[in-house]
Amino acid sequence: MTNTKAARLNRECFCITLDQKALEKSLRDQFPDADHESSGIPELQHLFSNTAVFVPEADMSTMERIVQAIESATGLPGYQEQVLSWAPNIAGFDPGPIGAFMGYDFHLGPDGPQLIEINTNAGGAFLNAELARAQHQCCNPSQQSGSSNPALDGFEDAVFAMFKHEWQTQCGDSTPGRLAIVDNDPKSQFMFPEFQLAQRLLLDRGLDTLILDPSELEYTNGRLTADGKPIDMVYNRLVDFALEAPAHALLRQAYLDGAAVVTPNPRVHALLADKRNLTLLSAPQCLRDWGLNEADARYLEKAVPRTRLVSREDATALWEARRKLFFKPVASHGSKGVYRGDKMTRRVFENILEDDYIAQELVPAGERNVRIDDTITSRKVDIRLYTYAGKRLLAAARVYKGQTTNFRTPGGGFAPVFQV
Repeated sequence: MTNTKAARLNRECFCITLDQKALEKSLRDQFPDADHESSGIPELQHLFSNTAVFVPEADMSTMERIVQAIESATGLPGYQEQVLSWAPNIAGFDPGPIGAFMGYDFHLGPDGPQLIEINTNAGGAFLNAELARAQHQCCNPSQQSGSSNPALDGFEDAVFAMFKHEWQTQCGDSTPGRLAIVDNDPKSQFMFPEFQLAQRLLLDRGLDTLILDPSELEYTNGRLTADGKPIDMVYNRLVDFALEAPAHALLRQAYLDGAAVVTPNPRVHALLADKRNLTLLSAPQCLRDWGLNEADARYLEKAVPRTRLVSREDATALWEARRKLFFKPVASHGSKGVYRGDKMTRRVFENILEDDYIAQELVPAGERNVRIDDTITSRKVDIRLYTYAGKRLLAAARVYKGQTTNFRTPGGGFAPVFQV
């Protein structure tokens, strides 16, 4: 974002735009049965930044266009054949749904948006919608308060329509009777408040919604149930993307039998979010050979950092180039097990060679200056687009320090995006 209005504002605007009282009231209203102190609705000091992140409108449009190019590429038969060759067998089953709440993460810099990662079951959308509505206007007169933010208009309706469409791609022109948000021990999850917000949104639109651990599911006679109640649809928040764990066997079988609509499902993860796929998305000529149109290929050529699989045969070249690489495990989620090459020891590198990793060209994160205790300090920034069917549902930023995104940074956390 060098030499743009957004870059200047990210350096020089120290407005506290978060209306914390408004945010707390909104969360209390939606969790009326919970005992919430101000510090626990939910852990505001960790989840949310006090300041917004400024992003050029042109970059927002470019990121949306990159998402569309990626999803066009993932529909190519040649691409799918290659991806499914390394995916778990369950990914070969295609029941129809295309995946609720895809997440595309970007770093912004002088070369435009750079794709860092693609996620299924991307967390934070519901929390970020609440955050974006609880904003004061800042010193930039072009910005409006969260209550009049046009980007939020229709968010809840779009989310409900997304789940309805996921259902109908598998079950035709009908509606589900009951949906379950499923994760392991959901009340212990960092994003449990997110599950509650999703539940409230769907309940308000007439869809009975439960929050369940997989152990609460039963599957007999072709019907998925919980406590005797039929479960028609599952909003899948598990990070066991192929449903391979023994604890998920019943859900896996119900999914394969078509007894319940599961979204996002193993096929969606295999086609879009498996980190090995970045080796294909960063190879535009290969995509052209498979039939990707020239416009889409050029967007990906510019936006997807070159990525390669880590192998012992390539060890010497990788070690020599490590300072310009970022190493990510193929099977992990979030920031677990990732390493910047310029901070990696030889011992860590040897361990990586024994595991399944990709090496991605290092793309510096954007920056946001914040004021903490009267001291100006710099934080890193990435931008996440929450999408469905290639269209943006919401944009949000994450502010952090260190080598990966986290929610332990003073002044950091989720932040709203102000377009300029």
